This record gives sequence, structure tokens and C-alpha cells, in this order.
Amino acid sequence: MAGTIVHMAFAGLIAAALLGEAVDRRALAVVLGVTAIPDLDSFIALVSTAGHRTVLHNFVIPAVAGVLLWVDLRREESWLRARWGPRGVRIAWVSVVAYAAAGVGLDMVSGYVNPLYPLHDQFYELEGKLVLSDQRGIVQTFLETGGDAGSIPSPEPQGSSQEVNLSTGVDPDPSGQETDPERIFPVVRAGWQLVVLLTGTAVTLARLRVSHSLSEE
Repeated sequence: MAGTIVHMAFAGLIAAALLGEAVDRRALAVVLGVTAIPDLDSFIALVSTAGHRTVLHNFVIPAVAGVLLWVDLRREESWLRARWGPRGVRIAWVSVVAYAAAGVGLDMVSGYVNPLYPLHDQFYELEGKLVLSDQRGIVQTFLETGGDAGSIPSPEPQGSSQEVNLSTGVDPDPSGQETDPERIFPVVRAGWQLVVLLTGTAVTLARLRVSHSLSEE
């Protein structure tokens, strides 16, 4: 599991690459704020069985948001474009991408999420490899094939929201069996997460500085 700050650092990379002329502190605040939304389902877990990495950690939300954006922009008088102009449109699209990739996708490769909830209540973890071998050719395990069952899709199901209970700093013992559970709030849990955090932060700050310098010329 990646800490929220790692998600936001990754979103900063996405924003730096896609915001273009729209990049500034306010635009970044919107994108980073949207990226942090999925982790709010830690609090939902306090009052609902379907909580952390389920209610907000799914691709249904950004998909619906993307469809609504597309429909609005197809209208003769777009509400978003009329209110915020082309800048608002770009920030909205980048926010949708950041939610899906940095907010949900990053957790799917560092743990598991319920990516299609509520349409399909099942946790998945994305694991696999893609390599080029001089003896076996292209080898990938994201989609396993062969065996009696034929093609076996990967990732494999890990259980529904009724079966999988994930501990968080907000709810450290969802089972209720421990007397004094330790509250752990993840920040960085792997070397690659530290790289993402440092690189994302540095690139985002540099992009802001460059944008500010150009605006003064």
C-alpha cells in the first residue's frame, strides 16, 4: 500500500506532463486533491463493511466522471467550458486521469483494490511480468494461458468486500479481535515508492518554477 503522499507525488508527475499552460498552484491543488479522494474510504470503513479500497478505490468513479465530462463538452453550450473555459476543461480531464492512475492504479500494483465496485464486488491485485527471453521469446504473466481451464485471467480474485477486511490507521482492527491494535499510517513502504515520491515532488516543483519564470518574461 502506498501512502497518500506517494499518490499525490505520482499525480504531480501526471499534472506536470498534461496540464501544459494551465499548470499553476491552483490547478495542481485541484489535481492533487482529487487524487487524495480515494483514501477517504478509510473513514467509510468505520460505518460500512464495504469501505477501504472499495467505495472510492475503483475505476467506476473516474469512468463515470469521464463520460459526464464528455457528454457536457459535446453539448452546444458546455457548462464546464462556459464557467471555467478551456483551462477548466483541461484540469478536469487531468484530474480524471490522475484519479484513475495515481489514486487507484497505484494501489492496485502495491496491494489490492475493488476496481469495479459496485458493479462487480471483488478485490484484485495486479501482479505479473513482461520480459523478452532469447529462449522463450516474449514472456508475460499478466494474462496466463494454458492448463485445463484454458486462458486464466490475471489478476485473480481475492475476495469480496464481505470477505476482505483491510486494516488502516483509521481502522487498525476491522475484525475487532485485538485489544490494543497498532495504528499505522503508511508513508513509504518500498524503494520504488520513495523514488516516485522524490521524483514526483522534484518534477512538480520544477514545473511550477518554469511556468512562473515564463509568465514573468
